[in-house]
Amino acid sequence: MPAHTITKSRPAAFAAGTAVLILALAACTPAPQPTTGPPSSSGQVGTGLPSSHIHGLTVSGDTSQVLLATHDGLFDVTTQPASKIGDTHDLMGFTAAKDPGVFYASGHPGEGSDLPNPLGLIKSVDGGKTWEQLSRQGVSDFHALTTTKSGIVAFDGTLWTSPDGKAWKAASTTFAPAFLAGHPDSNTVLATTPRGVQRSTDGGTTWALVKSGPVVIFAAFASPAEAVGVEPDGTVHYSADAGATWTKKGRIEGQIRSIAAVKGADGKPWIWAATVEGLVVSTDGGKTFRPADAN
Repeated sequence: MPAHTITKSRPAAFAAGTAVLILALAACTPAPQPTTGPPSSSGQVGTGLPSSHIHGLTVSGDTSQVLLATHDGLFDVTTQPASKIGDTHDLMGFTAAKDPGVFYASGHPGEGSDLPNPLGLIKSVDGGKTWEQLSRQGVSDFHALTTTKSGIVAFDGTLWTSPDGKAWKAASTTFAPAFLAGHPDSNTVLATTPRGVQRSTDGGTTWALVKSGPVVIFAAFASPAEAVGVEPDGTVHYSADAGATWTKKGRIEGQIRSIAAVKGADGKPWIWAATVEGLVVSTDGGKTFRPADAN
């Protein structure tokens, strides 16, 4: 396995990571009286993205469909122009399940919706066209959300685990994750924090800090064993052992909003990133990135 490499000293990395993560976590603090209203953002000129407020990105390894979960709802950005899917809800948390077309989400209902605010956990089995209420409606706004082999891990100020999205158990943790990354065929979960990556191998019940790892703000699994992480400055790291050890790769330019990864046909993970400049993709395991719509 390649040697682990870090581009900056850990104190400097902590300082950089903390500055960005504090902003992310501040945005995750549930408001005591959330309000609904018309979408306040629109597609950014020149980026090809349908919204300037992107909360989640998912890519199907089977169909290569690329979806963006945004303040203005769910969009298919596989081809341009982007197409809207379903009603307009502020999807603060969004994750794909193992079965095709099955998604879990959280956030706030759109204008005119009769859904409770916050949404709690909702589920779609038709690719995001319609949603059913599962649990914690009017209670939880999960800003960090992921699926595992044994269920769901979510954060709304408390870190929760659930086998079915209905019954929940609070995890005994002292950290607040900015993002959660899991894979539906594994019980390993990664949580990004200002101290570094917290790692669970039992579906989110117990956690341990990866002491030799980088400070990443985004993380995603390409397969049960392969994970990628991105530092606040865009530096990309790769793990072949589900986040236990990491190797530095390339760098993503611009301010990053979300990432996703799938297993590539050539053995190298394909990595997508939504940035303020647009959607970029790497097909060489994170060494280089290009606009997703480039030939």
